[in-house]
Amino acid sequence: MSIPGLPEENRELSPHTGYTREHWEAAADGLLDAAWQWATPHGALLDLPGRPSASGVRSDGLEGYARTFLAGAFRVAGAEGKDPHGWLDRYAQGLAAGTRTPGRDDTESWPVVLDHHIQGQPMVESACVALGLRLTSPWLWDRLDGDVQDRAEEWLRGALRHVPAPNNWYLFPYTVAGFLESVGRGDTETARARERALELLETWYRGQGWYGDGDGRAFDHYNGWALHLYPTLDAQLSNDKRQLEVHGPRLREHLESFGLLFGGDGAPIHFGRSLTYRFAAAASVALGAVTGHTPLTPGTSRRLLSGSLRYFLDRGSVGDDGLLSLGWHGPHEASLQNYSGPASPYWASKAFVCLLAPAEHPLWTATEEPAPSETRDRVLALPAPGLLVHSTRADGLVRLHNHGSDHARPHEAQSAAHEDPLYARHAYSTRTGPTARGNTPDNHIAVEVAGIRSARCRIEPLGADNGPDWGWAASRHTPVFVGGPPMVPGLSVESVTVAKGRYELRVHRVIGAPHGARVTHTGWATGPEENLHSALHPLHGWTAQDEQRAPQGTAFTRWARMPRLTAGTEGTSLYAALALLTAEPEPAPLADAVTAVDATADGVEVRWADDGSTTLISFEPLAVEHREGAPMG
Repeated sequence: MSIPGLPEENRELSPHTGYTREHWEAAADGLLDAAWQWATPHGALLDLPGRPSASGVRSDGLEGYARTFLAGAFRVAGAEGKDPHGWLDRYAQGLAAGTRTPGRDDTESWPVVLDHHIQGQPMVESACVALGLRLTSPWLWDRLDGDVQDRAEEWLRGALRHVPAPNNWYLFPYTVAGFLESVGRGDTETARARERALELLETWYRGQGWYGDGDGRAFDHYNGWALHLYPTLDAQLSNDKRQLEVHGPRLREHLESFGLLFGGDGAPIHFGRSLTYRFAAAASVALGAVTGHTPLTPGTSRRLLSGSLRYFLDRGSVGDDGLLSLGWHGPHEASLQNYSGPASPYWASKAFVCLLAPAEHPLWTATEEPAPSETRDRVLALPAPGLLVHSTRADGLVRLHNHGSDHARPHEAQSAAHEDPLYARHAYSTRTGPTARGNTPDNHIAVEVAGIRSARCRIEPLGADNGPDWGWAASRHTPVFVGGPPMVPGLSVESVTVAKGRYELRVHRVIGAPHGARVTHTGWATGPEENLHSALHPLHGWTAQDEQRAPQGTAFTRWARMPRLTAGTEGTSLYAALALLTAEPEPAPLADAVTAVDATADGVEVRWADDGSTTLISFEPLAVEHREGAPMG
């Protein structure tokens, strides 16, 4: 089901989605109304139905309050305090009840905020509570009794006095401190929390608008809905020009690439953790429009925003009970993390930051324009995060070739037990999801030793670049194993992806393979009911091909299959193939895309059939060249 009470479509103003600002307001109201059916008597906890998270039922109830409060706060603040449904009265009552005796095992009390490894989840929710209070200060905070304000401050200060997780969590005490300072309750403790977060943020910035989520190489949606959102919105609310001069241009640069990661159907790229937050992926697009720090036109920004919202509402993300489910379209267990509870999806509330743009703002008055993926074929290399963005206009598909984001914790040794399907694959898209653990992995290169498949965990980027209509990215990884030796001495895999048109040239050099080893490579996982075509075509080194099945399916299909190539390997060997994922009907055979291949153990040269151009990849040293109409050899 979708959300009841949505207005009629307006295809004149919004020819692509039909959605307007009124649709966003109605969506917020509908989600809030359904969630509040599950509130405790005084509204301190929203105990939504479903399996509990690893943090437990009490924390999940606080999560229900805090995350929906953020949606309500954006809704009311964007309406300049008008609150026809009385949302703020409910949240004010809940705040008073939840902070009366924190930590008690009664009907209403909130859990206290402790260190992330002890009882950390309330720290996440403290940022939502603080930001909600800051946005609605004239209509909620300023009207509270002094003792309720004092109790709320004391509970919030738990976030300043305990240890966050070593990643974007440092922005939670930053946000709490920003609220306290905004209402005249700042001190050395709040200043210290803010300085520490900004110091860390500088060390995590990698360039091109992308942050690592901590000291490692995790590049994902947390860039938009956390690492850009909190500091930029804070600077905007406080009119801190010095911080806006830092974070505004970074947000703008981030959106130059991130704006390409929405498909023609509105879907954000299916990549990284916490994907159950769904249309929160568009929060940075909204923030760019609200603050003016965006390369996107207002019509394009609204196309991406409303396209993302409508994509999920049209595909079952809201159940018959009006609640956001744990999953992607509908419920999907394999998409989840152990910290996900029944109210976790309501981080989607961050997309409602768009409502801070008033009705007369160009974000709402401009006519919708096409998404970047709908205008022309695009290839964009991002050397900083090690990613290659690849989209095709004919089918609106966006692919992300991953040669730099791994979510491997820098303080931990490599282990196949840490392999994460949401980061370990070589490619992700807006129409496919990774297969689940225990199924054959899609878009994966594996070395098999004694019948045991290797995993890809820590990724070392080797470079990325692009020309007008093509691009490449490369990486190296050390294969690690489960159920046998954790690694093989001297074994490594170097990988290059070249994107051109709808085609992907995938080249892998296996170094140091032991006698009797085997190498396998899989393509895109698709379902029989999907209007998608996935194929792999061997160019060099591969000796056999077949099809593998993934009975657990993906977030897009309940059952999936994928093409696979295999070969024996020993020492140093090179393997090249063409891959294809397309929604175009009856695509030409992949074998027709290339007219000639010249390969050795250290490199390969391929001639393309469409224009006679050649692509040359060499590994000693690594170099990728593309020559227009150049002769082979």
